[in-house]
Amino acid sequence: MRRRKEKHEMATGHTGETGDPFLSAWKGSFTGILRWPQLEALWARVRARAHEGWYVYAVGEAPPATPAEPAELDTFLTEIDSLLRREHAEDYCGIVYADDPEHPTLIKIYDPNNLGMVCGSSAQPPLPGWVLSTLPPSDLRAAMPPPAGRRRWWRRVFGRDRA
Repeated sequence: MRRRKEKHEMATGHTGETGDPFLSAWKGSFTGILRWPQLEALWARVRARAHEGWYVYAVGEAPPATPAEPAELDTFLTEIDSLLRREHAEDYCGIVYADDPEHPTLIKIYDPNNLGMVCGSSAQPPLPGWVLSTLPPSDLRAAMPPPAGRRRWWRRVFGRDRA
């Protein structure tokens, strides 16, 4: 099968290295997992390396301080696979991205109900719903606040932009 390599960068207003290994990896290249059999193979690779310490991060919650136990990781993979297939009722996947599908260390899983412009063609693509990482994750919502224009709008709506 043909794999599509996508540069999947977040527009944060920051340039260069962040000093944070997780955020540096986050801004790297990712490959879209386009077909369901590719996703099954990715999950199998993660399960085979469960003992290496995978952090399971629900974006919007506090980032986990410790990796998931192998049984917790297995439960998450089973549940997220079921959710993706049920709520992304397509004959393709296309909403999971891995830094390296053969030897993954960082996986972005987008919520089928909040896709926006996931492929990165948007100036501010949505954050994923979940992240699997072998690096301790950083708080993505704090590291990638909304664009300045959106913050100005928000302040104006609530009368907090009085100058």
